[in-house]
Parts: sequence; C-alpha cells; structure tokens
Amino acid sequence: MMRKNILTMLHKCYNLITIELCKGVMTITNFIKNAVIYLRTWIKLIVILLAGLAIIGFIVFVVYKPMYSVSLNGKFIGYTEDKSRLQKKINNYKNSGDSKTVAFVEIENLPEYNLRLLKKGLTANDDEIFNTVISSGVPYYKYYAILDSGVEKYYVSTVGEAENVIQELKNRNSQNKSDITYVPKYETQLKEFTDVNTAVGALFKEMPLVKNAKVSTKGEIDNSSSALGISLIRPVNGTITSRFGQRSGRQHTGLDIATSKGTPIKAASAGTVVRANYHNSYGYLVVIAHTDTIQTFYAHCSKIYVNVGQNVAQGDVIAAVGSTGNSTGPHLHLEIRVNGKARNPQNYLY
Repeated sequence: MMRKNILTMLHKCYNLITIELCKGVMTITNFIKNAVIYLRTWIKLIVILLAGLAIIGFIVFVVYKPMYSVSLNGKFIGYTEDKSRLQKKINNYKNSGDSKTVAFVEIENLPEYNLRLLKKGLTANDDEIFNTVISSGVPYYKYYAILDSGVEKYYVSTVGEAENVIQELKNRNSQNKSDITYVPKYETQLKEFTDVNTAVGALFKEMPLVKNAKVSTKGEIDNSSSALGISLIRPVNGTITSRFGQRSGRQHTGLDIATSKGTPIKAASAGTVVRANYHNSYGYLVVIAHTDTIQTFYAHCSKIYVNVGQNVAQGDVIAAVGSTGNSTGPHLHLEIRVNGKARNPQNYLY
C-alpha cells in the first residue's frame, strides 16, 4: 500500500514538472517571437530613416555646398571655400609683405570664419577678402637709403640697386667712393626712388689731378717717331682692329687692340696715375704720366684697379678690358702722348 502511494506521488510530481517546463518553453518561445517582431520593426524604421537621410543628403549635395562666411570687425566681407588657404595667404603677407617694397603689415584684427551651407550658385571672393583685410593694416615699406658720409642722399627700392651705385662709383674712381654706404629702411611712408644712373651722376666726385700733371684729351696728332726715352711693353695681346691716323673723316689718336672682356691691362711703363675715372667717349679711362711730357692712355675699360696719385711699375695690372664709352665691342684703345699730342703706338709697340 505504501509503495503504491509513493509511485502515485512521484507520478504527480512528474506531471507537475512537465506542465511547468512546458509553460517555461512557451514563455521563452513567445519572448523570442515578440523580440523578432520588434527587431523587424526597428530594422524597417532604421532603413526608412537612412533612406530619408540619403535623400536629404543627395538634395543638399546637389543644391548646396559648404562655405565659410567671412567677417572683419563684425562686418561681413565675403565667402571662401578654403579658409586655411586664405588665412595662410593673409599671414604670409602680414609677416613678409609683397617681397617688393612692402616688408610687412601690422594688422590689428584678423577675419573670423563661420561654416555655412550655401547654394551652389554662390561664388567665393577670396581676392576681395584678402585686399580688404590687408588694406585695414599699416604697411611698412622696405627700401634702401644711399648715404654720403653718413647723410641720406638718395633712395632705391632694392639692395642690388644700392650695391650697383656703390660699385659704379668705385669703377669710376669717385673721390668719395669710400664715403658712400647704404642702409635698409623700414617706414610707413615710401620715399621717392632714384634710378642708379641718376644717383651715380649726382654722387660722383672727380679725383683731383696730380699736381703739375696736365691731361689733354684733344685729338692733336704728332707724326714724329723719334725715341721716347722710356721702355714700353704691350699692355695686352690681341688683334689690331683700328690703326692710328685718319679714320672716317676724323683723326684716330690711338690704336685699338681687340681681346676678350676682362682681360688684364698692364702698365706699358712705370709712372704715376693721373686719371682713373669715366671720361666721355673714352669710357673708363686710366692715364699714366711716365715723365713730365710722356703719358699713356688706356680707354674703354670695364674695371679700374688703380687710383689717382698711385705709382705703378711696368707690368702692373691697372684695369680690365671692356667696351665702355663710345665702343662697339671689347677692346683696349691705347694712346701715347708727348706734350699732349698723340703719337702712333705702332712706332713703339705691336
């Protein structure tokens, strides 16, 4: 009897557990089913949302574009598509100027940028914005003052022009060549510039002639071939292109020896330099007095290496061949003068 009761009780427990398990499975099944339904619903909503965003994005892409509105001191001045490039251009000009006369610009307020979506028909105006911004600043101009003994005399725009003025005065052996300097200037007001030739002409001071040494450049001819009483060497080697005497209806007072530009010119004999500067049609001219009556002329030089009053030995380099003055090509115009009158150099040289 007891055994039968135990089996009955176990059977009831089994049935109870089975029923509860079935309820649990049904509950889980319903949960999963409901979750799938909700998930499908959300997926549909997300797809619809993404499709809507894509359509809106396409419309925006077709009709609008991103641009920056630019304002300066709170005032709208234009639009730009690339604020980094525009601001870099402004910063470069602010710090370095235009590499010509403006050295830099003091700009107190820089532009402000705000990103906007604007219709595609709208165009950027970077150049106008740039000009508006830099015009609000204070430009500092860079130029060069040329000084004579520390006093500002003339102004040029570049360092090359300043150096050319000084070099040209040295080439012409100007009396004040050691007193001419230049300094850079940074000012808010631009000076009036002078061209190189005008500055050189105004600053040039001819060296005083050596006492008792007279230099004549008149075209008087002496056809004598008598001995000079001094030894001479050839100042340069080259090709004789024009001889002494009558030429094209006028007297040619020297001998032209063609050679390459820059060829060293040597003193034909020892003596004292009595002229070393630019002189009319002779161009750069060196004159050496060998005695009280005998002089040699070396014309059309490109450079002069000696000064008035300097004593030179025979063979010393005094200048370089050039084509300055009334000349059609690089050559040395050599003259020998006795008592101011020209003699034929070929009677003594070449």
